[in-house]
Amino acid sequence: MRGLRLEVLSKDDMNALSRELSRAGIMNRTREEVTPEISHYVVVKGTYAELVEKAEGIGPLQESLDELEFAFGEIISDWEVGEGKALDGLFDESDLGRLPVLTALIESGAVVEEDGKLVLMEKPVLDGLRVELRFPIDEIEEYLEELEKRFETGMITEYTMEKRYFVEVMEVEGGLVEAALEIAEEYATEESIVEAMFDGIARSVLADVILELAEKHRRKNDLIKALLEREPIVVEGERERLNIYFDEEAIEDFLKELQTLGYLKVKGNRIWV
Repeated sequence: MRGLRLEVLSKDDMNALSRELSRAGIMNRTREEVTPEISHYVVVKGTYAELVEKAEGIGPLQESLDELEFAFGEIISDWEVGEGKALDGLFDESDLGRLPVLTALIESGAVVEEDGKLVLMEKPVLDGLRVELRFPIDEIEEYLEELEKRFETGMITEYTMEKRYFVEVMEVEGGLVEAALEIAEEYATEESIVEAMFDGIARSVLADVILELAEKHRRKNDLIKALLEREPIVVEGERERLNIYFDEEAIEDFLKELQTLGYLKVKGNRIWV
């Protein structure tokens, strides 16, 4: 049996959300998973001047070059030759645009590390600085052919193994689903709440339709046939519409969930509400 899946960022949040849901009388279970995250990047290399000269018409590259120029000016403007600066004074995670500049300065020899600090050895010229820019492949896919023609390109793939934490809500009744989503707002990621909201609406509506049909059709195969004839089930809002699709095997599994939750009983081809 599966439920509405809410993702949280830590084990503590997972356990806290599960306790809050249980206190509210909402059935739930926790789940931990180790999942891979695979990201593909296109890498573009060259001097700043070369990249600017050939970047016309490639929007993401032009934007990155503008950001790089701005970051270069910020870093160099108040950094004197021979002066040492701590890395955290030059770069932090909130300003990732500086990373390609610092990397290029170090690789060119304009900046060296001494006694835990970065020391500016000479005032570099931006045009001659060789830089390496990378872009998520889905952001630049439409420009790939042109990039390969104009520039020195490559690809980097990053594989990250991470532990993820979830709380699954084992309910289909609309009021309980709504209450679960309200409680989850304090703990779960925004993306998982949005997905769970649509999942919850769809499952709740589908359950109501099945229970309505089960009053008329006492045989499981007749109920499934009647349900398939109504596909898609449409939920209309003020400015949006939700279309609910399914197949026979999915309905078979959903009937088992409804039976586990006590909404109906299935035995062989017979069904009772």
